[in-house]
Amino acid sequence: MAESLNKYGIEYCHMVEPRMKTLGEKVECPESLVPMGKAFRGTFIVAGGYDRGDGNKAVEEDRDDLVAYGCMFIANPDLPRRFGLDAPLNMYNRETIYTSDPVVGYTDYLFLETTT
Repeated sequence: MAESLNKYGIEYCHMVEPRMKTLGEKVECPESLVPMGKAFRGTFIVAGGYDRGDGNKAVEEDRDDLVAYGCMFIANPDLPRRFGLDAPLNMYNRETIYTSDPVVGYTDYLFLETTT
């Protein structure tokens, strides 16, 4: 499939790795998408329950180009800053993600407090 996408000049391919067995229970399968990522000529992005350490390791080991953080980013609108500081993360509430409520689940998560 990845090789087929190459002939169309697709810039990126975003795949979800089958890492989540149940909510909060990961199954390690670090090589599952490597053949597809190596075959694809554009930017290869993976998702699937990654945390900071898992994501860094996947990129450092050249398994993927980028890692998407989905629900973790919704719960932590300042996720890059938190990762940079190795700060604690807000836990997301799966029941409120992707609902029709315009506030609950998207805009009610707290930013990391700053001290001046």
